[in-house]
Amino acid sequence: MPSVARPVLRLLVLGDSIAFGTGAQRADDTLGRRLAAALTDDGAEVDLHVLAVPGAVSADLPRQVRAAGPLDADLALVVIGANDLVRLVPPERAAASLDEALRGLRAAGTDVVLVPAPDMSSVPFVPPAFRPLVQAASVQLQHRQAAVAAATGATVAPVADVNRVFGTDPTLFAADRFHPSSAGYARIAASLTPTVLAAARARRDDTAA
Repeated sequence: MPSVARPVLRLLVLGDSIAFGTGAQRADDTLGRRLAAALTDDGAEVDLHVLAVPGAVSADLPRQVRAAGPLDADLALVVIGANDLVRLVPPERAAASLDEALRGLRAAGTDVVLVPAPDMSSVPFVPPAFRPLVQAASVQLQHRQAAVAAATGATVAPVADVNRVFGTDPTLFAADRFHPSSAGYARIAASLTPTVLAAARARRDDTAA
């Protein structure tokens, strides 16, 4: 009996250094590779394209979306916000850039899973006295991002649990004490996998209908 071809899922990863995988010891430890492996285990043939750029802020996302146009992606994972917080980008400005990027993806027929800004108060070098302010800024940006996702039909991945874990386990940070380590990426990927699998399955079901 001939084997049945598995459906191809064109997966796009956009955003910043976390999306790119900075801090991971091996390429297979990065977020894109880990999620691609989970999707493969779920029965998809994954065509992975990582166009994320370390240091990117939300204003860089529309450019990444334009570069991704020829790829005709089925599903995009967008990871953004950390650098907006570090560079004190006003949340309304960051949200406007995110809105432009997500609308571009959706107009192209790409489903989107948004990973919102992390809680930057968990970063080890943030002085304890400043952590409440940093946490409040992180939450404010997350709320803006969630509103954009709702308006554009994107899915927001839950990150509260993984944010708490990063606040208590320094081994999840790389040697620079800013980016995730390979262990950190494993925790992030585990948190995102249910949402990404659900989005991919919904896409597959819609295509088959």
